Amino acid sequence: MLHPRKLFTTLLLVVAECGAISQMGASVGDCPSRCHCEEDGMLQRVDCSDLGLTELPANLSVFTSYLDLSMNNLTLLPSSALSNLHFLEELRLAGNDLTHIPKGAFSGLFNLKVLMLQNNQLRQVPGDALQNLRNLQSLRLDANHISSVPRGCFDGLLSLRHLWLDDNALTEVPDDALRVLSSLQAMTLALNRIAHVPDRAFANLSSLVVLHLNNNRIHSLGTQCFEGLQNLETLDLNYNNLEEFPIAIRSLSTLKELGFHSNNIQSIPEHAFTGNPSLLTIFFYDNPIQFVGRSAFQHLPELRTLSLNGAAEITEFPDLTGTKSLESLTITGAQITSLPSTVCDQLPNLQVLDLSYNLIQSLPSLSGCQKIQKIDLHHNEIEEVQSGTFQGLASLRTLDLAWNKLFSLDPLSFSGLPGLIKLDLTSNRLSSMPVSGLHGLTHLKLAGNENLRDLLPAESFPKLRVMELPYAFQCCAFVSCEKHSSPWDRDDNNNGKNDFGRREAILSNQEDHELEDFLLDSDDEPKSHHTVQCSPAPGPFRPCHHLFGSWLIRGGVWVIATLSLICNTLVMVSIFLSPSFLSPAKLLIGLLALVNSLMGLWSATLATVDALTFGSFARYGARWESSAGCKLTGFVSVFASETSIFLLTVAALERGLSVRRGKAAEGKTSAGTARLAAALCFLLGLAVTLLPLLGDYGVSSICLPVPYGEPSSLGFMVALVLVNSLCYLIMTVSYTRLYCSLEKGEPDNLWDCSMIRHVAWLLFANCLLYFPVAFLSFSSLLRLPSVGPEVVKSVLLVVVPLPACLNPLLYVLFNPHFKEDLGLLRKRTLGSLHRPRRLSLASLDSEDAEKQSCDSTQALVTFGTSEEEEESGGKGAEQPRGAGQQPSTEAHHPPVPFIPCR
Repeated sequence: MLHPRKLFTTLLLVVAECGAISQMGASVGDCPSRCHCEEDGMLQRVDCSDLGLTELPANLSVFTSYLDLSMNNLTLLPSSALSNLHFLEELRLAGNDLTHIPKGAFSGLFNLKVLMLQNNQLRQVPGDALQNLRNLQSLRLDANHISSVPRGCFDGLLSLRHLWLDDNALTEVPDDALRVLSSLQAMTLALNRIAHVPDRAFANLSSLVVLHLNNNRIHSLGTQCFEGLQNLETLDLNYNNLEEFPIAIRSLSTLKELGFHSNNIQSIPEHAFTGNPSLLTIFFYDNPIQFVGRSAFQHLPELRTLSLNGAAEITEFPDLTGTKSLESLTITGAQITSLPSTVCDQLPNLQVLDLSYNLIQSLPSLSGCQKIQKIDLHHNEIEEVQSGTFQGLASLRTLDLAWNKLFSLDPLSFSGLPGLIKLDLTSNRLSSMPVSGLHGLTHLKLAGNENLRDLLPAESFPKLRVMELPYAFQCCAFVSCEKHSSPWDRDDNNNGKNDFGRREAILSNQEDHELEDFLLDSDDEPKSHHTVQCSPAPGPFRPCHHLFGSWLIRGGVWVIATLSLICNTLVMVSIFLSPSFLSPAKLLIGLLALVNSLMGLWSATLATVDALTFGSFARYGARWESSAGCKLTGFVSVFASETSIFLLTVAALERGLSVRRGKAAEGKTSAGTARLAAALCFLLGLAVTLLPLLGDYGVSSICLPVPYGEPSSLGFMVALVLVNSLCYLIMTVSYTRLYCSLEKGEPDNLWDCSMIRHVAWLLFANCLLYFPVAFLSFSSLLRLPSVGPEVVKSVLLVVVPLPACLNPLLYVLFNPHFKEDLGLLRKRTLGSLHRPRRLSLASLDSEDAEKQSCDSTQALVTFGTSEEEEESGGKGAEQPRGAGQQPSTEAHHPPVPFIPCR
C-alpha cells in the first residue's frame, strides 16, 4: 500500500504531465514511426524491436509503460533521453551494440521494474546509470563482456530480486558489489571464468533462493563460502572443476535442490549431507567417484531423487537409513554386486529403481517396496529369479531384466504383479518362459534368448501389443500370417540381437520409451480387437504353416531332388566304375556330378522337412532353423553351388587348351594337372562357403545363409555375384571362340562340330538360369521393391538347384557314351565280357574312348585330335600292336547322326 505522501506526489505528477501534454498538443495515442503500439488502458505498449534503429525513436508517449528496443543497432544511449517516461515499467535494450551507458541515461524512470541489457558489448556494469532505480526488480546483464563489477554499482537498487550476470568474463565473485542486494532472490553467475569462491562471498544475501554457479572453472570452495544464505533452496555447481566434495553446503539448512554433476569429485565422505535435511534432489553423476561413504545419504527425510550415474568405483549399495521419502534412485555404471535385504525397509516410498550396468548377481526380496513402479536392472549378471523376488508388487508397471545371465525363472516369478505391463528379458539364457500372472502385459521383449524355442500361448497374453521374440515362428500365434514383409525390409532373428547389443549408452532411446509410455497410458478404452506388433515378423522365409508355400513349389522341389540324386548317381557310377580310360575331362564331369548330387541332397532334405512338419511348421521352425542339421544343409548347398561353377570354368579352360595344344602338337593336359585344378576348385568353394558362416549372418528356414541388411553381408553378396558372373563370362568367351573356329572350318571332325553347337545352346540355358539369381542379389542390395518375397523364395528353391538336375539329365539322355560305359560296367560286373583285356585296351586306343570323356551337359567336348588319341599313340609307340590288332575306330558308331557345320 502506497504511503499517502507518495500517492499525493504521484497524483501531482500525473496532473503536471497532463498539463504539459495539453500545452504541447501531444496525444496519448501517438506512436513512433515504424513501431507497433498497443493501448493498455490509459497506458501504451510500444514495440520497436528488430527495425535496424541507430537512435532512439522520437514522439514516445509519456504514458508508455512498455518499450522494446531490442535487436537494433543502437550504439549510444544519450543522457536524459528517456527522462519523461515516468510510467515506464519495462525497458528492453537487448541485442544492440551498446558499449557504454552514461550517467543519467535512465534518470526519471521512477517506476522501472524490468531492465534488459543482455547481448550487448558492455565491459563493466554501468553503475552510474543504475543509480536511484529504486523500483527495479529484474536486471539482465548476461551475454556481454563484463569483466568488472565495481563496488557500489548496485547501490540504490533496493528492490532488485533477479540478477543475471552469466555468460560474461568474470574471474571472481563480485562480493563487494553484491553486499547491498539484501532483497535479491535469484542470481546466476554461470558461464564465467570464476575459479574460486571465497568465504562469505554471499554473506548479506539472506533472501537469496536460487544461485547458479555452473559452467565456470571453479576448482575450490571456501569452507564458509555459503555463509549467510539462510533461505537458499537451489544451488547449481554443475560443469566445474571441483575435485573435492563441497563440504561448505552443510551450512545450507534450507537447501532443496543440489547439483554438482560433471566435475572431478572422486569421493563422497561419510555424513556428507549433514546439515541439509531439506534436500529433495541430488544430481552428481558424471564424476569419477571412487568412494561413497555408506552413511553419506543417511537421514535425508525429504530427499526425493538421488542420481549416481557413472560412479564406476562404487562397490557397495549405500546405506539409506532415515531417507524414507526417496522416490527415485539411480546408480548406474558402478560395480555393485548385491542389494541389501533391508533395501525396501529403508525406502518404503521408492517408485523408480535403476541399477543398470552393474555387477549384481542375485536379488533379495523386493516385496516390501509396495509403491515401486519401475525396476531397471539391465546389463547385470543376474542368473535366476526366485518366486518371492517381485511378489506382491501391485504397483509395478515396468520390469527390465535385459542383458543378464538369466537361465532360470521360477514358474511363479511374475504371478503377483497385476499391474505389470512391460517386461524386458532380452538377451538372456532362458530356455523356458513362465506365463503365470502376465495377462496384463502390453509389451514383452524376449529377443536374444536363443534357447527359448517353444511357442508362447496367445491366450496367456490377451492385452499384448508389442513383442520382440527370439524367432519369427513364435509370432505366428499373435499376428496374421497373411501379411508378409520383404526379406530386405524385415529384421532377421539375429538382427534383433544386434540391435540390442548396440545399446551401450545408459540413456539410449529414452525419448522413444517416454513417447511409448504416453501413448500407452493415454489409451484408456479397452479394445476387444487390437493389433499386435511382433518382431521378427513371419513371412515366406519364416512361415507359420508350411515350409513350401505352394504345391507347385513342393512338387518342383521333389522332382528336382529325385532326378538330381538319381541322374548324378548314374553319371558318377558310369564314370568312376567304368573300365574305360578316365581322362581329365571325364574326371571333371564325375566331380561335377558329385557336387550336383550335394545340391540334390539339399533339396531332398528340405522336401522331407516340409513333409514332416506339414501344416504346423511354426511348432518346429525354431528348432529346425537353429539346429546343426540346418546349418550343415545350408553349408552343403552353397558349397555345391559355388564348386560346380568353378569346376565348369576349369573344364571349359581345359577343353580349350587341349584343342589348341592338340593342333599345335604341344601335348595334352595331364591327369595330374586336372586333379590339381579340381582340388583347387574344391578349396576355393570351401573358402567361399565358410565366409557367411564365420560372420553373424541370419539363416532362414530354407537353410541358405544369405545375409541381409548388414554392410559386410551385402558386400559378400555382391562379391559372390561378381565372381560367379566372371566365371560364366570366361566359359562363354571360351566356347564362343571355339564355335567361331568351327565356322572357319578349322576342325576336321564333323562330330565335334555338332556337339559344340549343342553345348552353345546349353551354356546359354545355364546363363539364363543364373540371371534371376544375380538380379535378386542386386535387388536386395539396392532394396528394390519390385520383387516379392514369394518370388525370391521360389527362385531359391527351384531355379538355383535346377542346373544340378538338368546337367546330369542331359548327359544321361543325349551322351552316346553313357550307355556304352554303363554297358561295359555291367559286363564286367556279370563277368561276361566276350573279349579279354586286350579288347579293352583296343577300346582305349580308339577314338571312341575319347568320345566317352565328353560331357555334352557340361559343355565338355573333344575337338580335332583328342588327348586320348595322343596318349594311345604314345602307348602304341611303346607297345607296338600285332598284325591282327587294328584300331577299331569304326567299331562303335554314335547313336546320333553327324551334323555338318555348314
